[in-house]
Amino acid sequence: MIQQRFCLAEYARPLFSDRVAMGWADPKAPMPRLMGDEVLAIEQVAARRAREFAAGRAAARSAMEQLGHMPRPVLHGDDRAPIWPAGMTGSITHTDHDALAVVTDDPAILALGLDMEPTAPLEPNLWPVICTQNDLLWLAGLGPTQRGNFVKLLFSAKEAVYKAQYQISRCMLDFHALDLTPDLASGRFVATLRQDVPHLPEGTRFDGRFSILANSIITAVEIHRG
Repeated sequence: MIQQRFCLAEYARPLFSDRVAMGWADPKAPMPRLMGDEVLAIEQVAARRAREFAAGRAAARSAMEQLGHMPRPVLHGDDRAPIWPAGMTGSITHTDHDALAVVTDDPAILALGLDMEPTAPLEPNLWPVICTQNDLLWLAGLGPTQRGNFVKLLFSAKEAVYKAQYQISRCMLDFHALDLTPDLASGRFVATLRQDVPHLPEGTRFDGRFSILANSIITAVEIHRG
């Protein structure tokens, strides 16, 4: 786990700007202490889900401390999206082995989106659920054995964008609401909104970054004012 933590710190942290802090926690470790009303979120959930929730909050508090803030609760609303303390915004993600959180207090940053997925490829029957026609055309340019892995990249990148835009629009989107164009050489992608949502018109572009590790795909989006 130390090796995995090192890999995440080395390859995930540069996906965001310098004003964003990243924290890590182990969801398989003994459950860390929750703060305040955070305990309400785990009253009727399975033990595994409770550990994941707590690990995500521990990672978020680690990131807060890196920014010079006292650790504070991160509650969630009826939509289960995190409610960040005043003056902060962030994003949380986890797999079975790792929980990551990013937090910023920079007022120039409107929203952050972070997603992490296991590298296992997605089965072809799921591709039409994730991919628009433009996404499928991009996949067609790859080797047949690569496509399942890179559908997972598209899936993760769209998840990161959805988390970030939701902080602005409060609108739930399906996977076909975005076209994704990854640049595999640079580790960057562009997501283009295919419909109007509150405060974000059709055609809005989101610039993101990604890192593909041995066990994880990590995607990141940072939305700035203006």
